[in-house]
Amino acid sequence: MKIIGLALATALLAAAPRPADAPRPATPRTFTDWAVACDNVRRCTMASLGPESGDTPGYTVVLARAAGPTAGYELAIGTLADDARRPTRLTIDAQSFVLARSLVGPAAQRLASAIARGRTLRLFDARGRPVATVSLAGAAAALRFIDAEQGRAGTVTATVATGPRPAAAVPLAPAAPVIAAPALGNAPAALSPKQIAAMKRTARCEAPPFPDSDWRPQVYPVGAGASLVVLPCSTGAYNLIGAVFVVRGSWVEPARADAPAGFAATGADPETPATSVVNARVENGVLSSYAKGRGLGDCGMTQRFAWDGTRLRLIEQAEMRDCRGNPTFLRTWTARVERR
Repeated sequence: MKIIGLALATALLAAAPRPADAPRPATPRTFTDWAVACDNVRRCTMASLGPESGDTPGYTVVLARAAGPTAGYELAIGTLADDARRPTRLTIDAQSFVLARSLVGPAAQRLASAIARGRTLRLFDARGRPVATVSLAGAAAALRFIDAEQGRAGTVTATVATGPRPAAAVPLAPAAPVIAAPALGNAPAALSPKQIAAMKRTARCEAPPFPDSDWRPQVYPVGAGASLVVLPCSTGAYNLIGAVFVVRGSWVEPARADAPAGFAATGADPETPATSVVNARVENGVLSSYAKGRGLGDCGMTQRFAWDGTRLRLIEQAEMRDCRGNPTFLRTWTARVERR
């Protein structure tokens, strides 16, 4: 479809039904002071949250567990501070745990069990000075949610919903979808002023907020003679929204996606008729979007898309719906890319 057909192409895309193989990212849950989500391969992550009002927590705790009968927990300590003291010890009530940058294996399992039954979690630095207190309110409910999502309830592998059934009763992890994508190698398309002007009209792009703003379209080769164009369209305090087009020679059309992208995925669609992404980045043919809920970067949504020759395919989505000081976004969808 040539440039003159962009308006018609946009109308057809808007009316097209979503494909049957469209991804279905999970919905994160919040249990008091913990957020939790499990993706489509049943890897589950739970993250501590700061108070709903008050100071941002200096440190946060994240527990993750893959699916399957033999999978255990991984624990990581995070922070938004630049000059924070790294915790080396953690206590839950009367129990004490030595920390590295992360904790895995039996020690992480014991810690998860202590979190499920504990009341107070404290972090200490190498000198034994307290650096943070993390609320455990809702942690047991988040762990019970993970037990249920991974089919562990009633088995010896469960953390909260334990039972007599053996580990062999726990389902294996589902396989991640495979996205076939063309091999990279072509040069990026060279855009004419007429093409750029037509894309701006189609995407209803705003004028740059300042005369010296660099709002030139970014062009990236994605294989099979195609290039993706990310066209800056509008901006907020910490979000730059771009419209995405695909170019093959003189043919230009809005890029289709198999899932809501950018702010459309967060429920705050900017009403551009083209697929939009936020704070876009392209690396090795993969398009990333990072819609920040606020400047601190502790909430919002990240997405990654691969071009399969006909449309953008969601290969990863992660989000944090609670703006409460934890910069760890919870993965809700994953897929594997194979270039052919």
